Amino acid sequence: MNTRGARWVGVSAVGAALLGLAWTEAARAQGFIVDRRPAVPVGRSYEIREVSIDARVRDQLAEVQVAQTFHNPGSVQIESEFLFPLPEDGAVQNFVLLVDGRELPGRLMNKDEARRIYEEIVRTKRDPALLEYMGRGLYRTSVFPIPPGALRKVTMRYTQLCRRDRDVIEFSYPLGTQKFTAKPVQRLTVNILLQSKNAIKSVYCPSDDARIDRVGDHEARISMERRDVVPSNDFRLVYSLSDGALGAAVISYRPSSGDDGYFLLLASPEVKAADARPQSKTVIFVLDRSGSMAGKKIEQARKALKSVLNNLRNDDLFNIIVYDDRVESFKPELERYQSHSREDAERFVDNIREGGSTNIDSALKTALGMVRDDSRPSYVLFLTDGLPTSGETQELKIADNCRQANSRRARLFCFGVGFDVNARLLDRLSGGNSGTSEYVKPDEDIEAHVGRFYAKMTSPVLADLHVELAGIDVNRTYPGDLPDLFEGGQIVWVGRYRQSGRTTLRITGKVGGERRSFEFPAELEVSDRGSAHEFVERIWATRRVGYLIDQIDMSGQNRELIDELVSLSTRYGILTPYTAFLADERVPLHAAMQNARQAGENLVALRSVSGGFGVAQREAKQFYMRAEKASGAPGGLLMDQQGETQNVQAKLRQVGSKTFYFKENRWIDSTVKPDEAAKAKLIRQFSNDFFNLARSQSADLNQYLTFTEPVTIKLAGTVYRFDPAEGTP
Repeated sequence: MNTRGARWVGVSAVGAALLGLAWTEAARAQGFIVDRRPAVPVGRSYEIREVSIDARVRDQLAEVQVAQTFHNPGSVQIESEFLFPLPEDGAVQNFVLLVDGRELPGRLMNKDEARRIYEEIVRTKRDPALLEYMGRGLYRTSVFPIPPGALRKVTMRYTQLCRRDRDVIEFSYPLGTQKFTAKPVQRLTVNILLQSKNAIKSVYCPSDDARIDRVGDHEARISMERRDVVPSNDFRLVYSLSDGALGAAVISYRPSSGDDGYFLLLASPEVKAADARPQSKTVIFVLDRSGSMAGKKIEQARKALKSVLNNLRNDDLFNIIVYDDRVESFKPELERYQSHSREDAERFVDNIREGGSTNIDSALKTALGMVRDDSRPSYVLFLTDGLPTSGETQELKIADNCRQANSRRARLFCFGVGFDVNARLLDRLSGGNSGTSEYVKPDEDIEAHVGRFYAKMTSPVLADLHVELAGIDVNRTYPGDLPDLFEGGQIVWVGRYRQSGRTTLRITGKVGGERRSFEFPAELEVSDRGSAHEFVERIWATRRVGYLIDQIDMSGQNRELIDELVSLSTRYGILTPYTAFLADERVPLHAAMQNARQAGENLVALRSVSGGFGVAQREAKQFYMRAEKASGAPGGLLMDQQGETQNVQAKLRQVGSKTFYFKENRWIDSTVKPDEAAKAKLIRQFSNDFFNLARSQSADLNQYLTFTEPVTIKLAGTVYRFDPAEGTP
């Protein structure tokens, strides 16, 4: 495999790459089948066709029903028994198991009995997959058959007390079925109903792109459907409880006392009644009408503009700027939104005609010069499909003029249409004015893009935000400019901290021109408090990677930035378009100078600022910068400038909090240096030393013993080399 030429990542690939999560301490229990016939490895004889998870969480108590449909694709009957390892805290109760609607006898076993069964299966099957459950209890059924070609629907029902930390409650269900099924799961569905006596504020799914529907302050519905999936991580749901206009909570993780800790802030407003009066705002739409917008693009842009107009509120201020080589506005000054002004504006939109060149500089200065009132939040939606060809055309000068004209700190959101835009200029404009960039591909609908974006920002609740953790020094926080908080939305802010302990979270912002402050108790974790929140560190690392690429894109290459980009990519397995070569088996992980040089050569690709290649790079960068999911092994393909794809997934693996690369016919822990690997302690799989180690350490660490291939890994400060049992090919 050659990944040295890999240059950029499509957004779908990046999205898949950001779905990995470490397993949680609270709920690793995964129901699966063991074929009791000799010499059949765990899970290799059956397929999981469908998994359906339905849960109702009421005031911390979860009632869960999970249906799994198993298929026997072979020609021999499977003599199966169902195993359900219990969470370590023993929170599962009232367990019922049904097979095709009939209750199947089963027995709860304590940790000692369970350990003996796990070890017996691992020894006889020569398959270490179950070792991660050592140290936990077990629910075990009697044996039941699955005839050749047959299906069996196994349904579990149980109740579980969800983990709670202050006002944050977590629900999780383990989906690590890749070890226990011969093929991907054909259909996976999750449906959760949250209900609480206290008001539900933030609802956050750090593992998946789940749909979240709010039904007032005390109820929420979460749903997700995926097909042909090999889920390697838990489904995780985090929600916070708080009365009042604003709710906020801090989740933190500190890997060790010598390292910085990592925090994630969730902040959400109350769910307001439909007749509640929203805060007034200013919206200015700046539309490119140059000749290249002719045809379908200008029609879609008109529809997008009308959609924004129809979603303004009475007392909002607005205007429309259209430009080619000349700049024209709907009104000379901002207009107050009313029914008659909307009708006038729609007539203006209907009469927009394309033609001429593109004067981006004058259009933006005209729009920003209209914003004179900073008591209300102001937003400029800027749409273009081309390069600046009239007036000021220098990229840096246009960006500088825009910043100077934006004295009232309006937020600028850029929409690049097609591949002829200068994507770096749009990122420079939005990034320098507290906004974001979006890109509309040639086959996509402008109206749909703008409509989805604007729907999230119709009703601002708190603008010009500032966050403080009293007495705590925080650093490298992302996003750097906190966005405004909108009704129905939430803020996800990550950063690092030095001091642990209790503190006060203080959030201030403007409401109708008046500055308001909100305070919440918070606690930043000390080290050695478990791995339940490891995902916070990975989300921070992903956003940091996006920031580094942005700095290189905006200011040029810098050795320190490149070194850090390579280091983060190596450690966390965040393979960017410029560091994908790390997955190449021939590339030594810790050859710092060599890898930095290779990354620098790849980063030259950022000089392409337009065309499909230039736009795709900025689109991928934006995805890293906005990541709300923990990063994992790339789930897709990297593509080079010639359109050739390279699959790196088979050479990189995420297990727990660690990243492994396949080098020299073995998996290598990314934290193991070459001199440490040379002195590693050799342990043969399935030997007495192997099982003694598994018995002596926690299930958290035993998950790293589940490799079937050779692996070198650092566990609790000791480096081990696990090789196949003697005599194994």
